[in-house]
Amino acid sequence: MATVELTDDTFEKTVTENDIVLVDFWADWCGPCKMFAPIYEKSSESNPEVVHAKLDTEAHQRIAAAAGITAIPTLMAFREGVLVFNEAGALPGPALQQVVDAVKNLDMDEVRQAIAAQSNGTPHEHGDAPQA
Repeated sequence: MATVELTDDTFEKTVTENDIVLVDFWADWCGPCKMFAPIYEKSSESNPEVVHAKLDTEAHQRIAAAAGITAIPTLMAFREGVLVFNEAGALPGPALQQVVDAVKNLDMDEVRQAIAAQSNGTPHEHGDAPQA
């Protein structure tokens, strides 16, 4: 599967209507972005079940700003509409595959529980309780 170009109008729908979506935030003037592009394209071919999307931060500044993009390239991964990975910098192929594999293997019930615990201000069950 080839990469998908996102726009301000298609970003939310793409992220929420697909199981796993990677988004590469890039710009045409960015050298590291250009170096990352063929690695990202190869990943899209090796992982056809994962949507590999690209968003041009110059053409779609509203989404880039809403996503808090301060450096490019930035890679975000969404699973079931939930942001589960966010990192600036071009990744080498093996590191990108590790991200894809990790996102595929997430237990989304645990992720949602952790998010709920954080938003409620309650410690979650892995020993993160504040010490008295």
